[in-house]
Amino acid sequence: MALDLSGMRRIVEKLLDDELQLWRERAGVTGDELDEVTGQLEPSGAAPVLLWEGSGAIVRSGQLSVVPSLDAVVAAQSASTAYQGLLPLTAPSAAVDDVLSVARSVRDPQLVGRRFRVTDIGVGTYVVVRFLRLESAE
Repeated sequence: MALDLSGMRRIVEKLLDDELQLWRERAGVTGDELDEVTGQLEPSGAAPVLLWEGSGAIVRSGQLSVVPSLDAVVAAQSASTAYQGLLPLTAPSAAVDDVLSVARSVRDPQLVGRRFRVTDIGVGTYVVVRFLRLESAE
């Protein structure tokens, strides 16, 4: 017999009171592009695509932020830019380097207009809410 958590999911989704937008660069391409004539890296000209818009939450994670490895050494440090995004399960799966922007926030008006880059999608997906590790994109 499977555990039915649909009631809990509805309760948790009512607590997600920020209006968020999930953006992805076209075709999943991020970063710079190589200009083969000049040999210079140029900013990507791909226009971002809106993947999803709806209720979610941006919260301080209070955890260590992931630091890219250096010579195969893994490290973590606390960072003031470490945040978590909470999205309903109906939101599409995010990818690293996707951007969450805040259109409205009841809890923290200073979040409005801020953008957060997805740094880790492996934080976990649970049956009631999806967690993403974020950092400030500003």
